[in-house]
Amino acid sequence: MPDTPAGLAPAQARELFRSGVRAPTAGYSAGYTQANLIALPRDLAFDFLLFAQRNPKPCPVLEVTEPGETSAPIFAGDLRTDLPAYRIYEHGRLVAEETDATGHWRADLVAFLIGCSFTFETPMLEAGIPVRHIETGGNVAMYTTDRQCRPAGRLSGPLVVSMRPVPAERVADAVRITSRYPSVHGAPVHVGDPAALGIADPDTPDFGDPVEVRPGEVPVFWACGVTPQAAVMASAPEFAIAHAPGHMAVTDARDADHQVP
Repeated sequence: MPDTPAGLAPAQARELFRSGVRAPTAGYSAGYTQANLIALPRDLAFDFLLFAQRNPKPCPVLEVTEPGETSAPIFAGDLRTDLPAYRIYEHGRLVAEETDATGHWRADLVAFLIGCSFTFETPMLEAGIPVRHIETGGNVAMYTTDRQCRPAGRLSGPLVVSMRPVPAERVADAVRITSRYPSVHGAPVHVGDPAALGIADPDTPDFGDPVEVRPGEVPVFWACGVTPQAAVMASAPEFAIAHAPGHMAVTDARDADHQVP
């Protein structure tokens, strides 16, 4: 296998995770799209599709499976085993975090693969814009905001965002680059003061790891695919399976597939 996670083909990355390796997937399989996972009972699938349609920034749908399916056209692996870590929710409560979800998977689950901002980190790096959590080998910082998503059916909840510090002179470049990837969250939703999003303490993210904002840098916030999990926690459906934040599905789709002129 290649010496670095970035050089792994998607199938090689999935093989590692299937073998029990647990790690945030930022920086894995450079050039290939990563995705958030949310799997819900069939009777809630339409509500979630409507929720995603009404909230396209945090919930850009890349793929939807038939009930019980464990792979997808863009993900040739097994959705139950080939992510580094999973979260199991019952009635909105996190009841388990596993590296293998096989024992929890149900025949009525419809799996949604949602665009992930890790996808546009490779073009940011190629443009010379630093990505701090990749530099440090950690997870991206993610925060629950005070902005509410548009509800749909039985689902409602707050917007979740991810944050990357960007040198002030490169913020416009970061906006331009990421805006070309609308199906993986696109341009930022906020630049600057975290308090404007209701984030009281940026040093204590709700998900992921704290990320240092250094002098001369500006915190930049993108809509995040953990938003469906926030909706699950707020709306308390009977059951759901999701990725552990930052531990994504590495798909076989290419980043370039999601780039617009």
